[in-house]
Amino acid sequence: MTTPNWVRVTSGIVLTFFLSFLAWVITKNIYAASLPFGIPGKALEYPIWAVLLGIAANLILRLFKANEFVQPGIKPELFLKIGLVLLGTGINLKLLITAAGGAVIQAFILIICVFFFTYWLAGLFGLDDKLRAVMSTALAVCGVSAAIAAAGSVMAKKEQVAFVIAIVILVALPLMVLAPMAASAMHLPDAVAGAWFGGNIDTTAAVVGAGTIYSNEAQDIASIVKSTQNALIGVVAFLLAFFHASKTDGGKRPSARLIWDRFPKFVLGFIVASILYSLGWINGGKGTPLEAYKNWAFALAFVALGISFAFGELKNMGWKPVAVFLIATLFNTILALGTAWLIFYYLLPISF
Repeated sequence: MTTPNWVRVTSGIVLTFFLSFLAWVITKNIYAASLPFGIPGKALEYPIWAVLLGIAANLILRLFKANEFVQPGIKPELFLKIGLVLLGTGINLKLLITAAGGAVIQAFILIICVFFFTYWLAGLFGLDDKLRAVMSTALAVCGVSAAIAAAGSVMAKKEQVAFVIAIVILVALPLMVLAPMAASAMHLPDAVAGAWFGGNIDTTAAVVGAGTIYSNEAQDIASIVKSTQNALIGVVAFLLAFFHASKTDGGKRPSARLIWDRFPKFVLGFIVASILYSLGWINGGKGTPLEAYKNWAFALAFVALGISFAFGELKNMGWKPVAVFLIATLFNTILALGTAWLIFYYLLPISF
């Protein structure tokens, strides 16, 4: 007897919500813990646990050959798009005008240089254009959230998104510890160190963690720099979506209708939500219900990505994407350090 589809859909949704709830339980228990090397527990935020639980469930389901049964109810793309629109409710576009001038200058330099360097390097290694776009955006802007936005803009495969999210987290966690150690060895001023962390480390949680390890002042600057880059997610996603929609096999100029059909509508939702937040009409900032909804949507998306992750696709990617990511991270590290020194020590120094 064939199982009704609604049973399979319900099973997948219930599993996703249960694992998301479990990820939040783990996050809250780890949050107040003091980890080795002085790492604050709050640096290990819910995306890590959500992805890990999703992957664990994936392996268990495969073991019992039940993976295909729940797939109709696993909706990573839906939850990602909902989360991204809600993300806009807490990003103030006025930040580009009111934030520290140095943070704005550094953000533009790093986003442009790191994106095009990574995209060029990935092309040399022969990577798929969609993977190039997702990886370049993740490295250039702000890690996981930027990768998700880019994936939606270019319609990347979920395996590509999961791969980039995984490697972003795996690289960001050691950098959270190593960057403050290196900054201390170089005797960097607090402002320079914070700007370096904010421009180089790819997740906001790890940036805050690195700043906390170094000093309160470094944490403040790191947060400003990273927040400035975060504010540009929508701009980058919009440009990527337009570029992707403009590409045709015949090289002809696409019609407005074709661009609109291919354009991810969630990007518009993100921009509208950001404008409404900037005007003070809605509030999705820290501690608000909208922020909680956003976090839940992303947790559900990360769990769903883990459950639906195709390990065969990851194996097929080979070593090249890893090599590209690590080389581009090294480039980002050096460039971010140089710009942080130039801007926050010479051009626009900050004293505490």
